[in-house]
Amino acid sequence: MSSQVRLSLLPSSRCLFDEPVQVKVAGLKSRQVVTVRARATEEKGVVFSSSATFRADGNGEIDLNEDPSLSGSYVGVEPMGLFWSMRPETLHKRFRKSNALNPHVVKLSVHEKAKDRMLAVATNERLLIGYGVSRIPVKEGNIHGVLFIPPGNGPFPAVLDLCSFMSEMRASLLANKGFVVLTVAVYNDKPANIRAIHLDYFEEAADFLRRHPRVGSKGVGVLARSKGADVALSLAAFVPGIEAVVWINGCNANVALPLYYQKHQILSALMFDPSKMIPTESGAFIGKYAVDDPQAEENKASLIPVEKAEGHFLFASSEDDLNWDSKAYMNMMVERLKHHRKDNFECVCYPRAGHYLEPPYGPHFPSSFHRVVGVPVLWGGEPRSHAAAEVHLWKKIQEFFKTHLTCDGPLTKARL
Repeated sequence: MSSQVRLSLLPSSRCLFDEPVQVKVAGLKSRQVVTVRARATEEKGVVFSSSATFRADGNGEIDLNEDPSLSGSYVGVEPMGLFWSMRPETLHKRFRKSNALNPHVVKLSVHEKAKDRMLAVATNERLLIGYGVSRIPVKEGNIHGVLFIPPGNGPFPAVLDLCSFMSEMRASLLANKGFVVLTVAVYNDKPANIRAIHLDYFEEAADFLRRHPRVGSKGVGVLARSKGADVALSLAAFVPGIEAVVWINGCNANVALPLYYQKHQILSALMFDPSKMIPTESGAFIGKYAVDDPQAEENKASLIPVEKAEGHFLFASSEDDLNWDSKAYMNMMVERLKHHRKDNFECVCYPRAGHYLEPPYGPHFPSSFHRVVGVPVLWGGEPRSHAAAEVHLWKKIQEFFKTHLTCDGPLTKARL
């Protein structure tokens, strides 16, 4: 490495996962062309990487906030481009952060373009859990989840985070913003072993949150994507006390498994036809057109009566969602709510984003193994547009919950 070249991460090499950093290089030769690389290893051992080529200015400096990438994983001026353009080096792998205690560590390095000699290196430690946030595993009654509590005495608004499979990333990052968040999984067992979904379980989780001494909101918010999103709709429709629901790239019907509540089936299952999965050259399938039509007469018993909900909805859909037609499902819900003269919703649509809208600045993964369908699938999304959608939606989610989950006390944000 060159003792003169410096790679800096500002304002600090440690930050929260959803915060941007400024990447700067100094000590290069005037107009020198170099490659900057990023590399991270996910918790299952999957390596994600990206690279971009830059030309230094007359002072031998590069600032990713101002200087364009000339080639590589992305082109143009993108301050966080090296982070969101990282892709798995193994086919059909996704980015996972199941345990919030483990930071996302990204190694950045500067390489001489001609000889590929490493000139400088720096490490960005991206934390999922801020200073003072408590992480508490919950096994109470039927509930199996993880609770995150912000620093301070509260009172705080409460959010139930429904993940298809257990993940702590979204919940811990939201707790950093001043919310008490309980994350639970829709699938607590292998999908093949599950015969029905019981709404009572999620009602119990919501009640647990509402009773917590640090919670000050009268109702509970729910945040969910994909299969979790239709469970969130059913909670709002059938269970009192659900004040605000963020629905991300889900369906307007109860998908895959019958839904029970208080020992009775309340919704049938909207099924999908595996023969309609479209194969691609990568070996992954497109599932967008394999789900049965929820508006067909034979499937109407699976439609969720969203008009019964007393709380507010934020619907977020991606037009390039290749998992299913989430934008069409959103439009169906809007039409249904308007038909019942309801205006308790707002919508946001992202033209070139894919199914997996997550908190911002994580690596992009175009495909991965679908644990319910049993094959690799394409998720969709043009990386730059998808990354921009994640930044916008993450802010939108926080604003939505702050508006509709009122508390007696102010929100207290976690810090590093």
